[in-house]
Amino acid sequence: MTASVKTASVKITAVLTARPGQADALRELLFGMAPHCRAEPGNLRWDVWQDQAEPGRYVLDELYQDNAAVAAHRATPHFRDYVAKIGDLAERSAFVLDPAQVA
Repeated sequence: MTASVKTASVKITAVLTARPGQADALRELLFGMAPHCRAEPGNLRWDVWQDQAEPGRYVLDELYQDNAAVAAHRATPHFRDYVAKIGDLAERSAFVLDPAQVA
């Protein structure tokens, strides 16, 4: 059983699988965003992981101070550019997460 922990930090995990022929463009988009996202106030972590078994699949691992930092991230030009392109490049599942504590 888990119980929600009240904390300000917010984790976002996104799984992105490149559409056929789009693996290089997806990689370029994600790697190009990293320095911008990491420089945002309120960003605590922004990493890209590549699946060992399927090189066209990536996992974004993001951590923000709070929901205000997430909102600020979503208002940036680099995030808006990502949103405009990602549907053509990849299948995407994203999760916005609060910490949970195992009782």
